[in-house]
Amino acid sequence: MSKSLLRRFLSKSFVVSTIAATTLLTSTSSFATIVEFQTSQGNFLVNLYDERTPGTVTNFLSYVNDNAYSNTVIHRVERDFVVQGGGFIFDGEVLTRIDTKPAIVNEPIFSNVTGTIAMAKTSNPNSATSQWFFNLKNNSQSLDVKNNSGGFTVFGQVLGDGMDVVNKIAGLTLCNSIPVVGLSNCATAAGAENFVTIYEIIIVDSSTATAENLTPPPNTLVNKSESGSGSGGGGGSTTWLSLIALSVFSLVRRKNKTS
Repeated sequence: MSKSLLRRFLSKSFVVSTIAATTLLTSTSSFATIVEFQTSQGNFLVNLYDERTPGTVTNFLSYVNDNAYSNTVIHRVERDFVVQGGGFIFDGEVLTRIDTKPAIVNEPIFSNVTGTIAMAKTSNPNSATSQWFFNLKNNSQSLDVKNNSGGFTVFGQVLGDGMDVVNKIAGLTLCNSIPVVGLSNCATAAGAENFVTIYEIIIVDSSTATAENLTPPPNTLVNKSESGSGSGGGGGSTTWLSLIALSVFSLVRRKNKTS
């Protein structure tokens, strides 16, 4: 084979190999940008910012693909502030933590405005694992700033009338910050039916173009020097967003069998 023919052959082989590799990568990678939260209070869609917060979205989808969020509960509500979940499951007796993956790097690119979903974490900026929260109002002044855990990473937004479901959850009776259904007394033993359950989070659109028409406001405060206390809107502390252990309380204890 002449040198010129060899060069053309190798060049063509390289192009074919590159196309094949790209096709394989595309077919095996998850670029899902729209997921559906299927809950006991209704379903709603969330569009993920996969291209701008890739590490956070990849982490979230890894829990989704493992079905780790299935049958978890909404374990914290701070009215006029946030609705938080992704961390606990009711095992029939108490709320117990789900297994978590290694913590991820913070990506505080977008602002914590109404209707966005963000990652919960400790005071360590890079400590988020499985828990997330929905912003019930514009919490940018408290959650975007650097001196508040490095700013909280927003990685998606609720679509359409989905906030009607989130607000419905926020309006339920609270027992030790946990929203409950069908209970008038927090000392009453609770069953699975009394909690707001995330039945499943599923991928409904795996196209990378679903965020094209979204214009999430950027986080313009994270690089500014702020002297705020780090409290959330409506008097809610960011302790509500932390990963601290949930105390066992009387609500989730089963009644002793009567003789």
